[in-house]
Amino acid sequence: MANQITKRELVFLYESKFSIPNGDPFTGEQRYDETTKKILVSDVRIKRFIRDYLEENGELIFVSESPLEKSNEEKGESGASARYKAICRKFNIKENDHKKILNKVIDLRLFGGIITAKKNNYSFTGPVQFALLNPSLNKINLRIHQNTSVFVSSTDKKQGAIGTTTIVPYSLNQIIGWVNPYSAEDTHLNEDDVEKMLDALWKSINLANTRSKSNQRSILLLSINYKNTNDKIYEFDQAIDLKTKGKEEEDIRNFEDYNLDFSKLFELVRSDKVEKVEFFTEIDEIKEKFISEDKFKLINFIS
Repeated sequence: MANQITKRELVFLYESKFSIPNGDPFTGEQRYDETTKKILVSDVRIKRFIRDYLEENGELIFVSESPLEKSNEEKGESGASARYKAICRKFNIKENDHKKILNKVIDLRLFGGIITAKKNNYSFTGPVQFALLNPSLNKINLRIHQNTSVFVSSTDKKQGAIGTTTIVPYSLNQIIGWVNPYSAEDTHLNEDDVEKMLDALWKSINLANTRSKSNQRSILLLSINYKNTNDKIYEFDQAIDLKTKGKEEEDIRNFEDYNLDFSKLFELVRSDKVEKVEFFTEIDEIKEKFISEDKFKLINFIS
């Protein structure tokens, strides 16, 4: 294969405290599975974290609200089509030369997308995908939160309102992802792109500073690298078990309230299909457990 991209399974854990890790776009309420009592984080939310971090650090992003030049909306153009044309103008690229566009835009190489050109539309399947909805490892009782707001229409007119929403007291969010070498050929994804994406995934969580996302911390990042492109191992989404320390899962409020059991993870990666497991964590207890395992290697491009 031309790009020699390694096939990977990704497992990413991060914690959220008294926040809204992933609100529904229509209601603003946290996505929640009433049956399992676990919150859900979407693939779109995770990709947004990554895109925002990459863009803030100088990468060109296709799915972005940041203008490259004066808006074309007055010409009846907006959205993906306008973005595509603006990129072509900025880099003097012919509008049907999608290969040059891919080489300029990292999120198209990572996540794919649709390019609208003069004569043809191009659709690319992203080599990097995350599970559509990712359940938390712990069960959660959502908490009702009320807050007041004041809107000022003029210096002498004010109007107040009371808003009610649900807050997640504590969640350990598990995100599952994949890197597909076959799709990587189509989007020209390279290993440097993958490293940038993993770095962005880790740091974007820690640096999030919006009202609903500020109280979050990255816990563990795993990249399980296969020996062969066609190999597959199942159940990595069930490989880490959360065990509470003498309390109900719904009563967890801190990382210190539970232990993580990696027994099944160690069993799975001992398979001959796994070349190595790259990992990153800032928690010494986890780091010591992983370093003692033969296939586990600490990621050196995150600091």
